[in-house]
Amino acid sequence: MLGIGKVNLTLILSDFFLQSGLGLTAPLFAIFITGEIKGGSLAMVGLVTAAYWLTKSIVQPFIAHFLDIRKGEKDDFKFLVVGMYIANLIPIGYIFSTNITQIIILEFIRGLAMACVIPTWAALFTRHMDKGWEAFSWSIESTGIGLGAGLAAALGGILVTAFGFDFVFILVALFGLLATTTLFGIRRDLFLHNHFAPAVPLQEKI
Repeated sequence: MLGIGKVNLTLILSDFFLQSGLGLTAPLFAIFITGEIKGGSLAMVGLVTAAYWLTKSIVQPFIAHFLDIRKGEKDDFKFLVVGMYIANLIPIGYIFSTNITQIIILEFIRGLAMACVIPTWAALFTRHMDKGWEAFSWSIESTGIGLGAGLAAALGGILVTAFGFDFVFILVALFGLLATTTLFGIRRDLFLHNHFAPAVPLQEKI
């Protein structure tokens, strides 16, 4: 695509699959907790949400800093892929969960996994932007995830009504695993090139 190279197109496609999967249940997750999980309530929905966001928000700056001082993009790619695989297996855990404590633990793990994913995805996307096409690149990314999440949200309620939450959680995991597998299409592009200056040891920056 004009103005967007292979690496960023692949990252956008991966994010589209990821957000499409998440969009299937995101609007219905509170209903799942209150209706399907022992101990679930509106108060617990807030606690579950906090378990994810607080974990991710606290941990990701440390991971991002660690990767910033590492040379090359191999570590970024590894953290991105491993984090996505772990995060995308979490919906399978929902199927076997019977109480709110298990859901909170799963969201804590998902927060740790996404703390590996978010900064590495953003770093790779930023480094591989074509100069002068920054706004356009981010607009295509935003459009892609918006379309994926919006269409999935419309479909999610229908699927849950027809087949139940377990079926839809499996679909979420499959979309997520597809998103992760898509990233291997740019593995060689990242491993064969160094897109930024070698890292300076932390003690030398002081």
